[in-house]
Amino acid sequence: MEIAIIADDSKKELMTQFCIAYCGILSKHHICSTSITGKYIEDATGLEIEKLLPGTHGGVQQICSRVSYNEIDLVLYFGKSQPNRLNSDEHDNLLRMCDSQNVPVATNIATAEILVCALERGDLDWREIVNPSSEYNKKKRQHQ
Repeated sequence: MEIAIIADDSKKELMTQFCIAYCGILSKHHICSTSITGKYIEDATGLEIEKLLPGTHGGVQQICSRVSYNEIDLVLYFGKSQPNRLNSDEHDNLLRMCDSQNVPVATNIATAEILVCALERGDLDWREIVNPSSEYNKKKRQHQ
């Protein structure tokens, strides 16, 4: 599966700890992230992360674009409790895009845990139908 990760500055440590805890599951999937969040996670876990632009310089928009083309299967987004008006429009757009494309999105650690555990159980395998060209699905077909 294709997983996108975004964390606000105040949530980068929490996202990193989350990824450490679920490293075994996440390692089986392709992960992209905004650049600084990706570096934190990569340094802490050893996971291979495709790092996009920083969130404030277009990284969130890059992820939103991938969601709109059904190139992302799951979004983990830990944002501020009080949205910053400068960035809230692009984050609102991301959430709307996930909703319109039926892409599961977690905006807090509790939902992220539920989705990652569902991912491990295979509960999100229906995304293979929606996103047959993802790296995850290509590898899965090669092993069959």
